[in-house]
Amino acid sequence: MKPVTPDDKLAAVVGSNPLPRTELTKKLWAYIKKNGLQDKKVKTQINADDKLKAVFNGKSKVSMFEMTKLVSGHVK
Repeated sequence: MKPVTPDDKLAAVVGSNPLPRTELTKKLWAYIKKNGLQDKKVKTQINADDKLKAVFNGKSKVSMFEMTKLVSGHVK
């Protein structure tokens, strides 16, 4: 898979090195799990911290499906 380069906002979460989308998703999920950002009751919801809020265009809560779309706007 062709590597993509995260912009500055996304790089704060997954690092700035170019990486395939599959690896980017793995790193994003690792960050979410490490920081306990997956909603405890509604498992498909992600509660954003300050770094993720920047990636999620200021939203404090997004669904997994919306997250994929929002992250796509932060890669080159």
